[in-house]
Amino acid sequence: MAKKKKIKSRELTHLFEAILTLEDVDECYSFFQDLCTVGELTSLAQRFDVASMLRAHGTYLEISEQTGASTATISRVNRSLNYGEDGYDMVFERLGELDEE
Repeated sequence: MAKKKKIKSRELTHLFEAILTLEDVDECYSFFQDLCTVGELTSLAQRFDVASMLRAHGTYLEISEQTGASTATISRVNRSLNYGEDGYDMVFERLGELDEE
C-alpha cells in the first residue's frame, strides 16, 4: 500500500487557523475572494458539489452534465470519498447531508 502524502505544514496550519476565525458566509466571501482566484474558488465549489452528488449516488454522466466536471475530476473526488481522510463525510454529517447507508 502506498504511503499517504502528508500535507501538514506551518503555513497550512496558519491558513486553517485563519479560516476558523471567519464568523459567517459574508466573511468567507470576503476572505476567499482576496485569497483565491475566481477559478480556484469555482474548482473548490465544483469538487464539493461533485462529492455531494456522488454521496447521493449520482452517476458520473449525471454529475458531469450538472456540474461541468470532467470524469477525471469526478474520479479524483470519488477516490477521496472512498480512500481519503473522511473530511467530506465529516462536513456532510455536520451539514445534515450525509445519507445513512
